[in-house]
Amino acid sequence: MGTPYIARKRARFLGMEGPVNLPYGTSLVEEGGILWREGARICAAGSQHALDYFVPDRDGKGKERGELVNAIISRMEKRDGGYQERWDKVWGDPLCGRYRRREHEDHWLWSEGFYTAPVEDLQYIARLVGTRKVREEQCGSVR
Repeated sequence: MGTPYIARKRARFLGMEGPVNLPYGTSLVEEGGILWREGARICAAGSQHALDYFVPDRDGKGKERGELVNAIISRMEKRDGGYQERWDKVWGDPLCGRYRRREHEDHWLWSEGFYTAPVEDLQYIARLVGTRKVREEQCGSVR
């Protein structure tokens, strides 16, 4: 049995065997470096498609991992008054530095390790940048 993965958001792209349209939360398995769903090859486990849509679930925390990855990416993309401050925190933080692609000295790109990181590391990064998910957990959801 391979490593379980889940879709962290709807996955729509042209996969290895044709069009892929998998809803959030869909289970997949990684075997031999390929993500599979019901006997069909979806994409390479290390591909950009895999990073964009799927997270490992070997620890049973795939859903939370995916939510944290989504929340961090969304927060870091938001071009508001705190944009530069958030990026300064990330650039200056040793734990975040472990999840930066080294080949880009003047530009931050999350490494493959970020998408497969332990939930505890992602929770730390989410707190550091003040994601909505963390703010809601601290203050209670406003609904």
